Amino acid sequence: MRYSALAGGKRLRPILVWLAGEAAGASEPQVLPAACAVELVHAYSLIHDDLPAMDDDDFRRGKPTCHRAFGEAIAILAGDALLTRAFDLLASAPLPPDRIAAMIVVLARAAGTDGMVGGQVSDLEAEGRPPDEKMLERIHRLKTAALFGASAELGAWAAGADEKMRSALHRFGEELGLAFQILDDLLDETGTSEETGKRVRKDRDRRKMTYPALLGVSGSRARAAECTERAKRALDGVPHSDELGRFGSFLLERRS
Repeated sequence: MRYSALAGGKRLRPILVWLAGEAAGASEPQVLPAACAVELVHAYSLIHDDLPAMDDDDFRRGKPTCHRAFGEAIAILAGDALLTRAFDLLASAPLPPDRIAAMIVVLARAAGTDGMVGGQVSDLEAEGRPPDEKMLERIHRLKTAALFGASAELGAWAAGADEKMRSALHRFGEELGLAFQILDDLLDETGTSEETGKRVRKDRDRRKMTYPALLGVSGSRARAAECTERAKRALDGVPHSDELGRFGSFLLERRS
């Protein structure tokens, strides 16, 4: 569990929880459990994604993947334990019980069949099919954007923000997550293993449905920029959101 959760990475999802919570007025003790819970869910998903039955990757963040380091059985159990620990952390947050319950629902839906897991299933089923824009956007919104949206919303919940702010921050996170996934597909197509810390060109090898396959490199960059602009527009009327806007710009320019 430590090998995978503490292996490095950009911590984008917990940073999003933190910045959204900060914009909504949350304190550090209020927001930290949710930020950590989101990162543990993400770490679990990477372990399982890398397994031979899924993406069959040997490296993650420049190190051997969990199943290469410890074997498939331990990797599966480590992923299961990280997911469970995430909800333990969230349930123990120093917040009112009704707020904790709402946050658990938000994270569970983003991680399950209405989010990340559902998106991964659709992603697997789409392999080898001709690119279809409607299907592709649905896959990306489920497998990646849902957890980004939940991350921003969890920050708002931690602060006790009203429904209008929670909704605005969720929209911001979701659009940002879609831009992130488009850029991630681009990095697989145009980046190097040294930059990404993992094997590249694997999407093309597996005939995955991606935006570069549908729109090409320049078209994909343009689409990611559109999503980022939609994300920033969602912040209209959200006070203290300058850092969130800068975070969106940073993601758009990332190269790893």
